Amino acid sequence: MMITSQSPEQTLASAKSTISSSLNVDYHALKKAAMVLRALNHKLRQQLLKLIEDEKRITVTEIYVRLRLEQSVASQHLAILRKAGIVNTERDGKFIFYTVNYKRIDEISQFVKELVG
Repeated sequence: MMITSQSPEQTLASAKSTISSSLNVDYHALKKAAMVLRALNHKLRQQLLKLIEDEKRITVTEIYVRLRLEQSVASQHLAILRKAGIVNTERDGKFIFYTVNYKRIDEISQFVKELVG
C-alpha cells in the first residue's frame, strides 16, 4: 500500500475543484445581479431615481441643476442606472429624457423578496 501526501496548495486546489463541480452557480449571472443591486443600493442614485419618479420625465441638465451636482457626476450615476435597466432614455432632438423603468423595479423588488425569504 502506497500513501501519497499532498501539499496544502494541492489539497486546496482539490477542494476547490470538488466544490466547483458540485455547485451549479452561474457566476456571470451572479455578477450581473450584484451589479443591479449595487446600482439601487446607493444614496445618490436613490435620490436621482426619486427625482426622476417625481418629474416623470427629466433631462440630465435638469437633474444636475436640481440636485446641485457636477454634470459628470450625474451622468456617471445615470449611466449605472441605465446599464442596470432601472431607467429608460428617450431622445427628443438634442435632449435625452430619463424615465423610471417601473417593470424593472418590480422585477428587482420581486427578486429581493424571494431572496430574503
